[in-house]
Amino acid sequence: MIKLIPFLYLLAIVFSCNKKAKEPEKAIKKVANTVLVKEIKNVELTLTEAINLATLPLTCLQTEYPNKLGQTISNGEELKEPHVLHPAFYGCFDWHSAVHGHWSLIKLLKTFPNLKDAQEIKLKLIQNISKENIEAEIAYFKGKYNKSYERTYGWAWLLKLAEELHTWDDPFARKLESNLQPLTELIIQKYIAFLPKLAYPIRVGTHTNTAFGFSFAWDYAYTLQNITLKEAIEAKAKSFYLNDKNCPLVWEPSGYDFLSPCFEEIDLMRRVLNKSVFHSWINDFAPQLKSHDFNIETGLVLDRTDGHLVHLDGLNFSRAWVLYGLANQYEEFSHLKVIANKHVNHSLPNLVGDDYEGGHWLASFAIYALYHNQ
Repeated sequence: MIKLIPFLYLLAIVFSCNKKAKEPEKAIKKVANTVLVKEIKNVELTLTEAINLATLPLTCLQTEYPNKLGQTISNGEELKEPHVLHPAFYGCFDWHSAVHGHWSLIKLLKTFPNLKDAQEIKLKLIQNISKENIEAEIAYFKGKYNKSYERTYGWAWLLKLAEELHTWDDPFARKLESNLQPLTELIIQKYIAFLPKLAYPIRVGTHTNTAFGFSFAWDYAYTLQNITLKEAIEAKAKSFYLNDKNCPLVWEPSGYDFLSPCFEEIDLMRRVLNKSVFHSWINDFAPQLKSHDFNIETGLVLDRTDGHLVHLDGLNFSRAWVLYGLANQYEEFSHLKVIANKHVNHSLPNLVGDDYEGGHWLASFAIYALYHNQ
């Protein structure tokens, strides 16, 4: 036992020296990370950026093929070309991408009235969002097998489009809003009818994510003071998410995600909860976001010609808009703008000139993210 004591003492000294040796290494890493964070560029929606981003939806708005219809048919007569089935929203590969492609151009025109190709953009918008075309879109939604068509992702973007038109003080916007209104009303009715039937939330990183679908619909309801829709969304959001704790951010992202299940839930709950309740909720749901040391790696795309893998560029933008929105609403989360900037900087250079698999939709996500960093 006496011989063992010197050995243990020596071991303790070695362990202590190793620990002290690692401390400077940790300090160096911390300084390096701090420098890296300061070097991340703040990205804003400038006229130059708007001109670049506008080329993507402008190019695809009336590009019919390739096209993914997502159609359920009852007979051979229903096999028709995209522009026949969806005369308003037939371009940009699929229906929902066409809808938010229209939103993108409206948002950019509204923000930058002197946008390059403004007249061409307006011509395409008025050609597509005509009264007759919207009537045909409504007829499609009323088809026997189309009750759940584009639920709720496409529904959400349609209401975002309608909201953007409503808040644009321009005679051109009034015409488009009037033409779109019957479809807008139909989508509102679909939301109100669907919400009581949905027993559980859908926590995925793709189209059917309920938190995302609810967020955009809530925005529309709040802006236009549609109390029925707003209260229905708030009630369902609280029912689904109020008791959630410890969202597993370490599980994200999945391979095809363009939305973060955890972040989209935060984006919704910051809307529907008051300040004190929200802070109590996020302390349980994602307390790590309050730490100034919080970090999350950007989504990595290894093949941008793959329509599913390129979703992860969209994830970088959607994460960014959630973090910008949270930081803008609550000062104590302002440090998250650095992470949002990192995500935008990672994916924004890949958009213009990108493969059509990403080019037909990613501009909308980039524009929405940049808009929140104002």
